[in-house]
Amino acid sequence: MDRRTYSHQLITLKEACKDKAWAFAPSNVALCKYWGKTDEVLNVPTTSSLSISLGGYGSYVILEKSTQDILFVQEKEVASGSQLYLKTFDFMRLFCPINVSLCIKSYSNIPIGAGLASSASYFAALTLALNDLFGWGVNLETLSCLARLGSGSACRSFYHGFVTWEACENPLESYGIPLMIDWQDLCVGLLILDQREKSISSTNAMLHTLKTAPLYKSWIAQSERDFASLKQAICEKNFKAMGEITEYNALSLHSVMMSARPWSDSSSCFKDGRAADCRRRHSCTGTSTAASAPRRVTICGPSERQASRNSLNRAFAS
Repeated sequence: MDRRTYSHQLITLKEACKDKAWAFAPSNVALCKYWGKTDEVLNVPTTSSLSISLGGYGSYVILEKSTQDILFVQEKEVASGSQLYLKTFDFMRLFCPINVSLCIKSYSNIPIGAGLASSASYFAALTLALNDLFGWGVNLETLSCLARLGSGSACRSFYHGFVTWEACENPLESYGIPLMIDWQDLCVGLLILDQREKSISSTNAMLHTLKTAPLYKSWIAQSERDFASLKQAICEKNFKAMGEITEYNALSLHSVMMSARPWSDSSSCFKDGRAADCRRRHSCTGTSTAASAPRRVTICGPSERQASRNSLNRAFAS
């Protein structure tokens, strides 16, 4: 099934019902990773994933009817031939009448293209704003399915807290589902070691891993076990188990990436392990995760905030 046929099964094209719309969507970080696609056109995942929202950190998108398609990111106009411009308007054209042009303004309060799922929050916010502009009136499950066409992880950026995205065969059932867990004393900390863009995009790193990493197939089965165990630990509010599974899943994925030919640079995973080990040696119960770049998301209880901060300072002092 092509993207246009798929999207038209979910919504009916309409003329804009207003001249301007805006939306915000939070970024999300996977505690159990999504890595691989059974359908690269519709971004249907090979493995199930589970993420946590970064709350107020994410992307704002403003849409305005215009005489031509224009894209601004962080108040700077994006070149019409750039990858982001083309990807944005290829996505937008799936849902908009041919005679409609838009000015899109995007603002993010997290580094862009730096491993913090800025594309996920961007496409989720863009989808929410399109829903408002064209008055589709569809539910979040449908919007999650649509946003997935722009960025797979975007389907998890429609909710706060913990969100699952389960592997399935039917693309119409592939969307983010929130875990209704009231865990208010859980704290999420963000440590940015490097704000530069990743040397390789997640999409390209994923494809390279699938094609060349001999450990990938065995990782798929292990990741599904991690997903089930992590989901249970969160539902039981078992912080220790949640932390151990999160760290193991991140480090095992980096091991798979290192088995690719040529190997993907996953030096950040060693720092991940160093931070986790440092916290344990100093009796701190926090946990951390990372994906394809040197950024850390640390999770802890309120009484562990300062201890986590101190352990991270020690781990990354060099």
